[in-house]
Amino acid sequence: MGTMFVTSAHAGDLTPTEAKAIAEEAYIYGYPLVTMEMTRRVMTNVTEAKGTRGPMGHLIRIRAYPNAAFRDVTAPNADTLYTTAWIDVAKEPWVLSLPDAHDRYYLFPMLDGWTDVFQVPGKRTTGTGPQKYAITGPGWEGTLPDGVKEYKSPTSLVWILGRIYCSGTPEDYAAVHKLQDEISIVPQSSYGRPYTAPPGKVDPKIDMKTSVRDQVNAFDIAAYFNLLTALMQDNPPAEADAPMVAKMAKLGIAPGKPFAFDKLDPTVQAALKDVPKQSFEKIMGHFKAAGEEVNGWLFTTKTGLYGTDYLQRALVTAIGLGANRPQDAVYPTSQMDSEGKAYEGTTQYVITDLHGESKHHEAPNKYVMHFDKGQMPPVNGFWSLTMYNAEYFFVANPLNRYTLSARNELKKNADGSVDLYLQYENPGPEKESNWLPAPKGRFIPMLRLYWPKETPPSIIDGTWKIPAILQVK
Repeated sequence: MGTMFVTSAHAGDLTPTEAKAIAEEAYIYGYPLVTMEMTRRVMTNVTEAKGTRGPMGHLIRIRAYPNAAFRDVTAPNADTLYTTAWIDVAKEPWVLSLPDAHDRYYLFPMLDGWTDVFQVPGKRTTGTGPQKYAITGPGWEGTLPDGVKEYKSPTSLVWILGRIYCSGTPEDYAAVHKLQDEISIVPQSSYGRPYTAPPGKVDPKIDMKTSVRDQVNAFDIAAYFNLLTALMQDNPPAEADAPMVAKMAKLGIAPGKPFAFDKLDPTVQAALKDVPKQSFEKIMGHFKAAGEEVNGWLFTTKTGLYGTDYLQRALVTAIGLGANRPQDAVYPTSQMDSEGKAYEGTTQYVITDLHGESKHHEAPNKYVMHFDKGQMPPVNGFWSLTMYNAEYFFVANPLNRYTLSARNELKKNADGSVDLYLQYENPGPEKESNWLPAPKGRFIPMLRLYWPKETPPSIIDGTWKIPAILQVK
């Protein structure tokens, strides 16, 4: 019982106000690790890989882009097909083998338990030839097979979030499926031998219906810190986190030790009750400060590697878990037009006649995004503009078109500039190639820049500005 006594003796030196301040910082600090674990539980709680889910150590190969009925993940992507896996490298390394991608754009970011992208093999960094990596865990020492490069993971939990560019035609789907089938991940002890991942076991206690964010937010302070301290044993804090770890220890929050909430002074317990709710409000309140706003577009280049910016890391976890480093992708989003009004596919209004009869009418709205000659998004990979409804899902439309990008053979104006049309109504055969169909109601456009250029003009250094979306009156 000695450690318990020391833990609560420390906490006993804190006033309720001091304890609450530490608890809020600790909550925000731990939010990514707790969220990653809860995401892992839900995504791996199946017997076989199917859809976006698969057991630990199984490759999940997404074979097609989602359509307008898809509701699993907000802001889905129709540019790259995912090949993902959750692995635990605590006991032994896992070997990822990537085939020759023949110059096709792809990236295989690896996230640690704290959501940092610690390695990202792919066209930008390692080229597209065949490559093999052994992902090793904290404290692992040993020898690796010949021809296998070591990638050291700072944590035991690793999420591999591979993305392979695909145009979405039947021929290109077939080519990417072939690549996906040649990718493998195996524990090192099975490397070089035939290996079949064992089926997963379903844990009936895991909530498969409630969203991960809601499950995390539902934890009371004791449950939250108990899960965090348990996770920190195999997913140790970074060296730079030492001051934070020391601060947390004052409240009895330490890796591998149960959090003795009921041993705290009752006034301190009372002070900590609202910490989860208030801390989450603080995380979401960081949204405006998290990035930049240019011509109505909000974006951040502070993703993928966070250092000790715990608030930024927590916010990206809450709204964009699995975000890339900015050198790999930047995702500007626009929620308002240039006049600060929400985008609407149609304007609804009521006309009352002389007899007092009211009739509902709707007028279509038209929006244009104009790129001057030579000012298309500057990327080494590719760019796309995606249309979402107010809930960040795809919108059913007659063309089954959810994105516009360079692969659409966009028509140029006589002066070499390009106009993209964001509207509910078809703009006609002359403009249809440049039309991004919108819903009748509210919509939200998102631009994706994969492997953005780092020399001017560049979105990363601010020398390229995203054009505003203007409503045409």
